Amino acid sequence: MSNPLLELPKLGQSVWYDNIRRGLITSGEFRRMVEADGVSGVTSNPSIFNQAITASVDYDAAIRELISQGKDEVDIYQALVVQDIQMAADILRPIYDRTEGRDGFVSLEVSPELAYETQASIDSARALFRALGRPNVFIKIPGTAQGIPAIEKCLSEGININVTLLFGVENYEQVALAYIAALEKRVAQGHSVDRIASVASFFVSRVDTVVDKELEERARAAGTPQERQRLESLLGKAAIANAKIAYRKFQEIFGGEHFQALAKKGARVQRCLWASTSTKNPNYSDVIYAEGLIGPDTVDTMPQTTLDAFRDHGHPAVTLDQGLDEAQDTLRQLAEVGIDLRQVTDKLQVDGVQLFADSYRKLIDGLREKRQAILAEAVGG
Repeated sequence: MSNPLLELPKLGQSVWYDNIRRGLITSGEFRRMVEADGVSGVTSNPSIFNQAITASVDYDAAIRELISQGKDEVDIYQALVVQDIQMAADILRPIYDRTEGRDGFVSLEVSPELAYETQASIDSARALFRALGRPNVFIKIPGTAQGIPAIEKCLSEGININVTLLFGVENYEQVALAYIAALEKRVAQGHSVDRIASVASFFVSRVDTVVDKELEERARAAGTPQERQRLESLLGKAAIANAKIAYRKFQEIFGGEHFQALAKKGARVQRCLWASTSTKNPNYSDVIYAEGLIGPDTVDTMPQTTLDAFRDHGHPAVTLDQGLDEAQDTLRQLAEVGIDLRQVTDKLQVDGVQLFADSYRKLIDGLREKRQAILAEAVGG
């Protein structure tokens, strides 16, 4: 039987892997995924690295070596993740070359503690991009109010940016326009724009998690069966509807005359990347988000469970441009029953930044403890 994952690129969607771990790379398993499943990119975040580094022995020898060099825990973290990203980027480099810089990327995030600091984000992105030394890498910066000017500045300097933690359509539009503004600055300065790459990472399933909880609470308190039925009919619909409206905005922005002037100079669209595509609610299909968000000029970054599920029983077909009226109606009905989606998505971004910051601090604390234990062991020995 054919692999459904291999059909997605034919529909204009790249499949990226939402995970990274050193053993996955050194064992050859990641290379197998690239060859057998058509995986053409990798995304990482502080939560992924926290799990990878603290829950495996993959890094122990490297940590000991870095400690012997006098590195502190922050330096150790950066050295470990930079090497992981470089190794993954090297495996994906043939894809990058074959697609002339369209695909084959690996993403590394600036510290989430910088999410509300513009200049510090710029400085960190510059340093990471320089340290990685690969053309097929993205630096991830959250699309916060303070992050957007940092994103624009970095793109204007030729740094590839993955804009992360996007939830709302309005926020997405700001990010897309910042990308275009950065390209225009490069053109005005006489620089090329044909190899500048960016994706806008739109988080999906978390929207349903929050909205469904509110709908269920309201349904339990409903005064009539009709009201309860209306509320329950909206369960599991907010996330895909929200993403489809964002994709329509993408088509409007990058299909318009404003961007076409840049396209004539070789500029590429800033693709929508669907993140958080694993199904959180066991009552829903385990490929609900993967199947519901397929379309040209997009990326779906899948964790292992979603990748396995889609390979097994996914149905590849363009769905992003289907049911737009229904999607708009879903958002209208949510507003009518008192759910402010703008408020929901704004809070999700704040919570997302906090979640990644907590994971980052937990990882740094764990490395500090491991460093202290190894140093004490050396003294005791």
